[in-house]
Amino acid sequence: METKSEQVQSMARHLKLASVAGGLDDLLTQAKDGQTSYLDFAFNLLNTEVTYRNHLNFLKRQKSAKLPLVHDLSNWQNNPDCGVSLHQVAQLQECLWLEQNFNLMMLGPSGTGKTFLAAGLCHEALRKGYRACFRTMDQLNYLLKMKDITRSAGLEYALLLKTNLLVVDDIMMFPLEKKQAVGLFNLVDHLHQRASMIITTNKSPDEWVKLLDDEVLATAILDRLLFKCEIIRLSGKSYRMDHRQTYFS
Repeated sequence: METKSEQVQSMARHLKLASVAGGLDDLLTQAKDGQTSYLDFAFNLLNTEVTYRNHLNFLKRQKSAKLPLVHDLSNWQNNPDCGVSLHQVAQLQECLWLEQNFNLMMLGPSGTGKTFLAAGLCHEALRKGYRACFRTMDQLNYLLKMKDITRSAGLEYALLLKTNLLVVDDIMMFPLEKKQAVGLFNLVDHLHQRASMIITTNKSPDEWVKLLDDEVLATAILDRLLFKCEIIRLSGKSYRMDHRQTYFS
């Protein structure tokens, strides 16, 4: 015959309270040793489950985000010539701009930290409970091509439509076909005033027109991106070239 503790664990599993079922014995021991009040015991029981579910939710959102491997902003170097200070990076990490659906556009040559900063802010948004996704322009271009063809691409595109923050890395690196350019406009238009976007690019707005081969479309996309937007101009030497590695010593 099941003990009362085993019955509680069984009911917890039935209610899909996995953390409660697994941690009940420890909580009961703590309650006995510390003479925990009924209210404290109930709080600890539910808090264990909430913490566990929040962690699972974070892992799920992190997997969907598809962040680059390197995104730890604690490694951001204080360089007064790079275009953004440590104080500004810390301010951006608070993610208050997300509450106002502000966009960030990071401009600058290759290797100046645009992708690293964008990925780091995406990770901070995830940690604070936001739905955030990181996609390169190449990945997004493929998704725009395939979203009406394959189920997996359609589901991923639907995920982007529901996100609180979408990072598009290296936008306008290559020319877009007309259909994908229109798809990009539709995505930006849908997220406009509903979510925030971080755009990294080494192309000026004038070059966007050439790459899209459509001044009206380029203007419409930029109009929505820049309406509520902080433009961060990154400069300096390429990190990759300054830290270039060689095989032979």
